Amino acid sequence: MTRVKRGYVARKRRRNILALASGSRGTHSKLFRTANQQGMRALASSHYDRGKRKRSIRRLWIARINAAARDNGIPYNKLIQYLYRNKIILNRKMLAQIAIFDKFCFSAIVSRKE
Repeated sequence: MTRVKRGYVARKRRRNILALASGSRGTHSKLFRTANQQGMRALASSHYDRGKRKRSIRRLWIARINAAARDNGIPYNKLIQYLYRNKIILNRKMLAQIAIFDKFCFSAIVSRKE
């Protein structure tokens, strides 16, 4: 069987992997094997952190809604319970935006409870 030299295909693949790990320090960005391991780890972390970012943003929205609701004299859980019971369809992102940028509107939503 004849010998096959991979030539530019292998070089291109290694160059792409080294480019992926270019932000790492030391050997992790210079040598192919460690750069490959670092790149796989980085991709796995980015996959996990995309889900984590969604959770942390939702926590931020809830904290903002809770702070604004307590300023109006009602805790967060009672506000959400009231919204569900009266079929007011506002998600937490929209409620948080209203709580920050339009306090008068948010207090009007809360005051309808009484």
